[in-house]
Amino acid sequence: MKYTEKGTLVLDGKLVAKEMQNSIKKKIDSSGIKITLATVLVGDDKPSQLYVNNKHKQATASSINSIHVNLPGDISQADLENKISELGSDAAINGILVQMPLPKGLNEDRVIEMIPTNKDVDGLKEQNLGKLIVGNDVLRPCTPLGVMKLIEHYNLDTSGKKALVIGRSRLVGMPQVIMFGSKGIDCTVTLAHSRTKNLDKLISESEIVVPAIGVPGIINSKNVMKDAILIDVGISSDENGIHGDVDFDSVDGIAKAVTPMPGGTGPMTVACLLENTMKAAQLQGIIQE
Repeated sequence: MKYTEKGTLVLDGKLVAKEMQNSIKKKIDSSGIKITLATVLVGDDKPSQLYVNNKHKQATASSINSIHVNLPGDISQADLENKISELGSDAAINGILVQMPLPKGLNEDRVIEMIPTNKDVDGLKEQNLGKLIVGNDVLRPCTPLGVMKLIEHYNLDTSGKKALVIGRSRLVGMPQVIMFGSKGIDCTVTLAHSRTKNLDKLISESEIVVPAIGVPGIINSKNVMKDAILIDVGISSDENGIHGDVDFDSVDGIAKAVTPMPGGTGPMTVACLLENTMKAAQLQGIIQE
C-alpha cells in the first residue's frame, strides 16, 4: 500500500483498475470467446471523444473487442433511437454505452431505455436501477461501483459508518447511496445536494465522503473529519489542469485515506465498465461465470 509522507493512505485507482483489467483479460482469453462493446457518441464534443477513445484503448488491452458509432450532433431523436435499437438486436454486441451528455434537444432517458437491460453496461436503465434497490445482482453504474471496488480492495471498514454522498445524479449520487446502504456495506447514509444547508457541518461529521459535484476543493482541511475516508468523484478543469472536489494537499495527514485526482475513481470507472461488459456477456449466456 502507498502512504503519503504524512501517513494518509492513497487509494490508487490506477493500480486497482489494472488488476481488474488483467483479471478480465485472463478470463476472456481462457474462454476463447469474443466479447464486444459498442460505444455511441453523438456530436463532436472533444472531452467526450477523449473519454470514448480511452475506453476503447482499455477495452482492447482487456481482450474486449470494441466498435464505435459516431453520429452527427443534429441527429433526430427517432434516428438515434433506431440506431440504438439496431445495436441492441445485434447478437454480436454484448454491451452498449451511449456517451453522455447528449446534445441539447435529445431525450437521454428515452435513449437509455432503448438499450436492452442485459446490454446496459452503464447500469442506468430503470430496470437495472430498480433491481439494484431491492438487492438483485445486476449491471451496476460504473462510477459508484468503482468506489465500492476501491473500498473492498483496501479492506476499509464501512459497517455503521456515517457516509456522505454529495450530488444526486442518476449516474453517481443516487446509486452510490443505495450501494452504501446495502446489506454487507451497512453505512448510515446522507445525501447532500445543491439545496442542502450547513454542508460543511455534514462533511465534518462524516466518516466517508464521496463528493461528485465538480467544485474544486470543496472538501478541505477546514471541514474534513480526522481519519475520514475521501473518495473523490468530482472533476473540473481550467487553465491550470484537472481538479477534484477534494483538496488533496490540504487533507493530507488529516484523512485516513484519499483518492488522487487524476488516478483515482477515473480508471476505476473504466475498469468497471469493462467488468460490466463481461458480466453482460455472462447474462446473455455467451460466457460462463
